Order: sequence, then C-alpha cells, then structure tokens
Amino acid sequence: MFQTLRGLIDAGRRRGRRTGRFLILGSASLDLLQQSVESLAGRIAYVELAPFDALEVRGGHRERERLWLRGGFPDSFLARTDAASLEWRQAFIRTYLERDVPQLGPRIPAETLRRFWTMLAHAQGGMLNAARLASGLGISGQSVVRYLDLLADLLLVRRLAPWTANVGKRLVRSPKVYVRDSGIAHALLGIGDLETLLGHPVAGPSWEGFTIENLIAAAPPGTQAGFYRTAGGAEADLVLALAPALLWAIEIKRSLAPKAERGFREACADLGARKRLIVYPGEERFSVGPGMEAIGLTELMHELRRSRR
Repeated sequence: MFQTLRGLIDAGRRRGRRTGRFLILGSASLDLLQQSVESLAGRIAYVELAPFDALEVRGGHRERERLWLRGGFPDSFLARTDAASLEWRQAFIRTYLERDVPQLGPRIPAETLRRFWTMLAHAQGGMLNAARLASGLGISGQSVVRYLDLLADLLLVRRLAPWTANVGKRLVRSPKVYVRDSGIAHALLGIGDLETLLGHPVAGPSWEGFTIENLIAAAPPGTQAGFYRTAGGAEADLVLALAPALLWAIEIKRSLAPKAERGFREACADLGARKRLIVYPGEERFSVGPGMEAIGLTELMHELRRSRR
C-alpha cells in the first residue's frame, strides 16, 4: 500500500498537488505505521490525536470531573455509566497488552507489563526509581528502562523531564513519570467512581497528571515542558517555555483555597518566570501573592491557546 501511495504522491507533486491528499490512521494497523519510515520518508507528517481534553467537553465543573475520572478516550468518557466506562477501559488495557503490544515485536509477558504499568499508576507523578521498580518486578533495571521506553513510544506514559537551569543550585535530575490518560490510570488501580477516587491517595497526583496533559495539549507548538526541583526544596510542578525567554511556572493544587508555598516562590525566582500561576479546580481568578495568581484549568488553557497567535 505504501509503495503505491509513494508513486501517487510523487506524481501529484509534479502536478503541483503537494500536501493534504491522504489521511492514514496509524492506530488502525501497526504494520502500516512501521512501513511508513521506509516507504514515505520525506512525504509524511505525523499528527498526535490525543484523547478529549477539558476544552472539548461541555457542561462545566461536573463534566470536567467526569473527564478526570473516566479519561478522554471517547467510548470511555461517553459511556452510559461509570461501571460501563470502567469495563471499557479494563478491556482496552487487556487487548492492548495481549494483542497490540506483541505486534510491535518485543517479547514482553503481558502480565509483567501490566504489573509494571500498574506500579507506574500507583506512583503517578513520582520520580523514576528504576531500581525500586526492578526489585518489585524481579527484573533488571535495563528491562525497566526498556518497558518504560515502549509505553512512552505508545503515548501511554509521559516522562516529564527535569528543567535544567543555570541557577547555581543542585537540581533533581530524575524524570517524573505519569500514566498519560487519567482514566487508564484509574482503571489500573480499580477506581470506578468519583467518590472512591476522591478518597484515594492517588487523587492529588492523578489530578496533577490530568492537568499537565491538558496544559501541554493547549500550549503552542514547539513549547518545551518540564518540571523544576532543587535539593533545597524549590519546586514548580510544570515549566512551560513558550519561547526561549518566555517561561511560565505553574503549580498544581487540588484545593479550592490554594496558597503559594515557599518552594514555589523560590522556584519562580530561580527561573525568572514571566508568569507564575497556581492551577486549581475552581473557576475564579485571584491573586495569591506578589506577581502570582490562582487560575482555573480551562481559563489557563484558553490563555495558552491565545498565545499561539
């Protein structure tokens, strides 16, 4: 198929028809996606089609909470009940591990990979500790890195890199790891409804990961994302570089009365951040200190979208 497309594309180019003629859904066939590297080099562009984000659902706070619980996969978010949504996600996880991943070639036992994925969900937003994961699974540290690379390549896990800044302080160097879709993280942990989620220790880290995914999706193309943490306790959950000298420092709080902690204030000063924001689940925007504001998730997403222009 790709060899035929290559001829059609080249013939079209000679007639002045250069782009936008064919749309190929890579998720429909992993074999096709693997062929594209050899057959269509220089003739293909990749577009990541993420699950629903917070600007794509309507209905206010209640619908955003449902999006957080169920995740953004359409069949999961639009399911009639929370139980039906959870059942869909559990089936998705099983199918992905038992059928789709083996098609990519790696010989990884499905149960081992599921346990690894579940451990990442339990440690949502935590620093990568390959030795601890390896010990828990009875595998080598190299295998942990290989499994993580696979899940990251499949867009199932995000490694948020530490922000490197020349600030004369000792910086944390390990990445933070998130299961990208909050609904999949909750399914791995057996969390099926909002009440259970709100009472679970993962609620705060899960909402942090959910917020980070939405903000990165709304940011202008080319934005660099990371987090900032020093050995002395200065910390920003998310740093967005919209341009080389345009840094936004963001703290994420699952609280309706957020405060600017000392660690975040120090991080903002270290980075020289242009904007200093605390994202929280509410709707109002208000000051939380000199040059700092608390802001709702969707309002900040709109602000990031406007910065694209």
